[in-house]
Amino acid sequence: MISLEQVLLVLVAAPGVSFLVLGLAWLLGVHVRERATAHFTSFVFLLMTAASAWLGWSMLSTGLASVTFNGGDWFKAGEYAFQLDLIADRLSLPLMALTAILVGVVGKFSVRYLHREAGYQRFFMLLHLFAFGSMLIFAAGSFDLLIGGWELVGITSVLLVAFFHQRRDPVRSSVQVYSAYKVGDLGLLLGVFVLHYFSGTAEDSHLFHGAWPMQNTTLSPLAATLTGLMFLFAAAAKSAQVPFSGWLPRAMEGPTPSSAIFYGAISVHAGAYLLLRIEPILTASPLAAVAVIAVGLLSAILGTMIHRVAADAKTAIAYAAMTQLGIIFMEIGLGFPRLALAHIVGHAVVRTLQFLRAPSMLHDYHRVHAAAGGHLATTGDHYKHILPESVRMLAYRFALDRGFYDALASRTVIAPLVGISGWLASFEPFTAAPPPNQPLGSTVEELAETKA
Repeated sequence: MISLEQVLLVLVAAPGVSFLVLGLAWLLGVHVRERATAHFTSFVFLLMTAASAWLGWSMLSTGLASVTFNGGDWFKAGEYAFQLDLIADRLSLPLMALTAILVGVVGKFSVRYLHREAGYQRFFMLLHLFAFGSMLIFAAGSFDLLIGGWELVGITSVLLVAFFHQRRDPVRSSVQVYSAYKVGDLGLLLGVFVLHYFSGTAEDSHLFHGAWPMQNTTLSPLAATLTGLMFLFAAAAKSAQVPFSGWLPRAMEGPTPSSAIFYGAISVHAGAYLLLRIEPILTASPLAAVAVIAVGLLSAILGTMIHRVAADAKTAIAYAAMTQLGIIFMEIGLGFPRLALAHIVGHAVVRTLQFLRAPSMLHDYHRVHAAAGGHLATTGDHYKHILPESVRMLAYRFALDRGFYDALASRTVIAPLVGISGWLASFEPFTAAPPPNQPLGSTVEELAETKA
């Protein structure tokens, strides 16, 4: 008889094992046909969906608040031990089930979308790795282990933004996204350090008492405030909230399926999940809770303004997602965790559908617009009666330039990081220097022409 702990392990480990299988085949030069990759992917995510359903039904029927898998110690350093603990509770299990279902749907959609694409195998490898990183984030029994999943999701996001690496813009955009992620990750690392400093552990079972969402913590107000602010910093970067929203339009350079699952469904909600996981800490620190509300409110306002002037469908949907995430942040800060969780699930499903439907939806809109003789009702006319023209023009310019924070962040944060990275690369003795004035992301043929 398979135990619930083993089912939890299968749910989390399945995409990681499938990534290793596909990666090993690629390293050995084994050509895997598209149909075989599609069937393998469908099997893995159907297995994950069945495992999450089994866990959910068993927990409901037996009244269990959580299921914990103890994988022992990964390593020890003095008195500290890094434990591989996985947990499925009322917060993590719905998001793990959501990940299994939506990644499976996106994988099925991608079979035809990327048919005969040169990077077909690479896309599905990264899709499995992303699912594994997401499962680690949601099922991590400690913030130490959560960091591992957090980094896997980040690197797969960057690699998929640069999926069409033959062109310059996707590569440049991926560097911008990576830089913003790394700045935000400092908040997560510092927050975990604060937890270790004040409580000696980052294990959920030691930090929080009770069943989610009725948990409490014994952290002091100072420790709760420092931890809450640091984790808010990390969550804002991962969920494209102010002041890190500048990377969001650049992430649209990736394929539409990756945009759907990353910036519509799962990855962009990881920051909100982090705040839900530390909800007892926010309750113990009114200052951190107010900061969460402020960030969410400002992001919702900016996202609403910007998405109304976006020039393409994917960017408009991305900023609309930013608006809803700002509202979710406010719900968390105000102390409505159940509402925030329901909002995350519903929003993820809707945004996935919108991203996948974006190309055909534009075609349908033009068809309906033509059938109506060009008389479809416009939106936003009520602003003409509320705001004078000068204020509307000022708001339009502000939104068109994305609140000016994009250029400010690029000059003060992104550009210095890229410059420092280039300076450090000069210390690598075996790194071949690129040709002078060679644009980033050039193809092999362009390099050959440059040398000639």
